[in-house]
Amino acid sequence: MSASQVAQADRFASLTPLLSARSIAIIGASADPLRIGGRPIANLLRLGFAGPIYPVNPNRSEIQGLRAYPCVADLPETPDVAIVVVPAELALAAITDLGTRGVKGAIVFTSGFAEIGPEGAAAQDALAAEARRLGVRLIGPNCLGLFNARIGLYAIFSSLLDGGPPKPGRIGIASQSGAYGTHLFSCARDRGIGTPICVTTGNEADVTIGDVIGWLAADEGTDVIAVYAEGIRNGRVFIAALAAARAARKPVVIMKVGRSALGSAAARSHTASLVGDDRVTASVLDEFGVVRARSTEEMLDIAHTATRLVYPAGNRLGVLTISGGAGVLISDAAEQLGLALPPMPEPAQAELRAMVPFCAPYNPVDCTAQVFNDMTMVGRFADVIMSEGRYPSLLAFFTGVAANRSIAGPLFSQLSTVPARYPDRLCVLSILAAAEHVAEYEAAGWICHADPNRAVTAIDAMGRYGAAFAALPAGPVPVVAPFALPARPLNEAEAKQLLADAGIVTAPERICASAEEALAAADSLGFPLVMKILSPDIPHKTEIGGVLLGIVDREGVRASFATLMQTARARAPQAKIDGVLVARQLAGGVECLLGIHRDPVFGPMAAFGLGGIFVELLDDIALHRCPFGEDVALAMIRSVRGFRLLAGARGRPAADLPALAVMLSRLSAFAVQAGPRLRAIDLNPVIALPGGAFAVDAVIDLDE
Repeated sequence: MSASQVAQADRFASLTPLLSARSIAIIGASADPLRIGGRPIANLLRLGFAGPIYPVNPNRSEIQGLRAYPCVADLPETPDVAIVVVPAELALAAITDLGTRGVKGAIVFTSGFAEIGPEGAAAQDALAAEARRLGVRLIGPNCLGLFNARIGLYAIFSSLLDGGPPKPGRIGIASQSGAYGTHLFSCARDRGIGTPICVTTGNEADVTIGDVIGWLAADEGTDVIAVYAEGIRNGRVFIAALAAARAARKPVVIMKVGRSALGSAAARSHTASLVGDDRVTASVLDEFGVVRARSTEEMLDIAHTATRLVYPAGNRLGVLTISGGAGVLISDAAEQLGLALPPMPEPAQAELRAMVPFCAPYNPVDCTAQVFNDMTMVGRFADVIMSEGRYPSLLAFFTGVAANRSIAGPLFSQLSTVPARYPDRLCVLSILAAAEHVAEYEAAGWICHADPNRAVTAIDAMGRYGAAFAALPAGPVPVVAPFALPARPLNEAEAKQLLADAGIVTAPERICASAEEALAAADSLGFPLVMKILSPDIPHKTEIGGVLLGIVDREGVRASFATLMQTARARAPQAKIDGVLVARQLAGGVECLLGIHRDPVFGPMAAFGLGGIFVELLDDIALHRCPFGEDVALAMIRSVRGFRLLAGARGRPAADLPALAVMLSRLSAFAVQAGPRLRAIDLNPVIALPGGAFAVDAVIDLDE
């Protein structure tokens, strides 16, 4: 591992005293088991925490049957972790006391910090600084807490535990929202899905959602990670955590909210999180193969299916059904998701027709209710689909028949052996049955869903995980020589020169201070020409009429120079004019947009799309975090809906895709090398020709 990877792994590991605590103190403990300071004690006692529990309250000698201590210094030992439930004005002193005593982790329930405004944010910063100074990892403030049911650790004040503890299992929950995190656990418990670990991070003064994901990625007892996030506070840690989860082959399913303007505002007031551009977040999640859930039930469907630990990289779905209607529904759902349902091979179809002449043997395979006259045909149909069709995933639809008294036993005997015979395949069953029957099928290796649509969504997600886990390492990132950004704004020619030094090709052009110089440039470059106002103060020249196209003779050059100077004086009188840019007008090709935007969370993000009016009309943009190599750049280019124009649609010559990919990858490396003063870059248009790609306009926006 690199030094940065080791540092991140150490950071994630530092959460172990918090999440695997063997002893715990409660600062501000309450004798009332229904109060915030009392519920954790009641839960710890009731649900079997084996370690010592130390209530701290200067006004009581005993709390809920436990000896209480007046202060942290009086504790008989240093606990691994402490819950802080004191008022906001006392929280800083509590962290000081804990850190001085050597406590390594604090869970701060106390609210009244960044979520209430600037004054609270300043108090939160002070709290985090003190925790950092003393080596205390801090969860919260304004958090609901956490539980690790494997060791009986319930450092949480949720009343939902009154309905019962979490089920045993291997799904870990990381949630910025305490209420939603425990809602998710409660829904999972009610469905019989095991979520023994749940961590809620609140305001994230120190420990972020990324830290928790990173810890779960290394946790031997966790196979699947379910995440609720309103905003990503520390992009670097979040990215490292997703990379660690992918390297460990642990699926991450996330509900990332705050897509809308209204949702973003709510998220800021709730956890004081920074909600970035949702498209940027989506591109980062896609980069690491994270699946985004749209609802609680979808998140649990996906997480539960992932516990089967089968992630088909080249996913194709085979369907066995007793209902033609269900087969149509499943086909529609799969097509919408882009999940392939290739037909059964012809010899296999003939084999199925030999068993049931009026079956539908294609895919979905409708075996019809005829198979219930000879239940062994169910097993034979399933075996032909798996052995001859070689589908990585199988969805079998048997609705409520699976619970029918006369059919349930024989059907189970036929289906229960399928997962064992094909252990590398994903076997999913859509049935309506009592919990005990579902448990029997799942013990045999099936994953059960009542609704076939939801089953298809979960199956598709497993394929997406498989593709991410099987993906080859990204190619090398181009090296851009070190450079310094100027202190002042750049005009177009200066921007192009800076980019040219990084290997980004531009169209031939000349800077001209007079009409005579423009005429000389025309003689050198050849017609037709483009002429543009050159000014660092006019980045969008077309908006004021500062770009003239199709100039075909010397008279046009002289007249265009005069027009541009007059336009600049009239439309931008305060602008500094550096002359006129004269360039050869490129014919043919496809206009593209290549750009950079510095995201406040994830840093520079590269964008690619078709240029000109297509950017606004088609809303067809690919995004990726910088930097990246030519392989990633080419994948971005191929991903846009308008790619066929570049590939040579309707007899047009294909654009030079490798040259376009080189430009995009070099732009991504340039953006990282430029550092935090770079706000944005717009290369619009870039003309993609059969013989190369040329940036014909460039704007570099710097933070002054």
